[in-house]
Amino acid sequence: MPMSTDTYHQTVQNVYRDAALTPASNLCCVPQRPQYLPGLVIPPIMHEMNYGCGSTVHPEDFTPNCTALYVGVGGGLEALQLAYFCRRPGGVIAVDPVAEMRQAAEKNLALAAKENDWFDPSFVRIVDGDALNLPVDDDTIDLAAQNCLFNIFTADGDLQKALAEMHRVLAPGGRLSMSDPITPVPLPPHVKNNEQWRAECLSGCQLLDDYLNQMVDAGFGSIEVRKRTPYRMLDTVTYQLREPILLETIEVAAHKNPVPPDGACIFTGATAVYFGDQPQLDDGNGHVLQRNLPYPVCDKTAANLKALQRKDLVVTDPTWHYQGGGCC
Repeated sequence: MPMSTDTYHQTVQNVYRDAALTPASNLCCVPQRPQYLPGLVIPPIMHEMNYGCGSTVHPEDFTPNCTALYVGVGGGLEALQLAYFCRRPGGVIAVDPVAEMRQAAEKNLALAAKENDWFDPSFVRIVDGDALNLPVDDDTIDLAAQNCLFNIFTADGDLQKALAEMHRVLAPGGRLSMSDPITPVPLPPHVKNNEQWRAECLSGCQLLDDYLNQMVDAGFGSIEVRKRTPYRMLDTVTYQLREPILLETIEVAAHKNPVPPDGACIFTGATAVYFGDQPQLDDGNGHVLQRNLPYPVCDKTAANLKALQRKDLVVTDPTWHYQGGGCC
């Protein structure tokens, strides 16, 4: 039986209300080394309440006087990391619909202020609100982020609303940094419709192409896949499956740029290398490859270059770890 929107939203809020009151070490997060930033001390309670599945904080995303938005504040860890780069009153806006989670984050940020002389709690403004109706003006955010939240939403309605809201509040050229689980195969209905598993960031996972296409449909013209790693195993007994399913976690950045007429530019780590007898190769589509040097390309450009069938041109498979540069 399909889920009710109202009931699954309530189940999610109940799970995170409990996690705000008693840290849940098995909720969402995967083992990862704490990110080190010079001069940043993170209170242990923030690590205990890290309910994400990756990281959405990347130094290369920040610009001078950046205004950042974090949706689903959790224990405040990534809001603090964002504030490390923004460092001004109201530089970070953190939105969460669960009062207990907002209160826990405020308490944790007050602890952080005692251990970091550069940090003032005013740098992070925590507000009541949810991803489907952000209390933020249009075109005012430079960097928006969410960690292991959007996979909770149903793909046939709420996810589109959440992505549309992120697109609305971002300034032109702004970027959306996200981390979510994905699945290699469609999940069966009895898993997808389990509200508890959805709240635990398991049953809302999408196929990679579906996940990326949702961003394109929301108007993001350029998408970077920065990381792709194992997340959780759904075993046959607990989840009543014929075969176990290894979920993965993916980190992406979606740019608020117009979608090109020939489709969005999606970077998955493919690289082109020209090694012919000329100093460079011009493909006639705006891409110039210097001889013997690797040139990062989006999937669209990679396919076009492969179609040339040149013996002096190699196009590598995706590494799923794009680091910037190259075409587009």
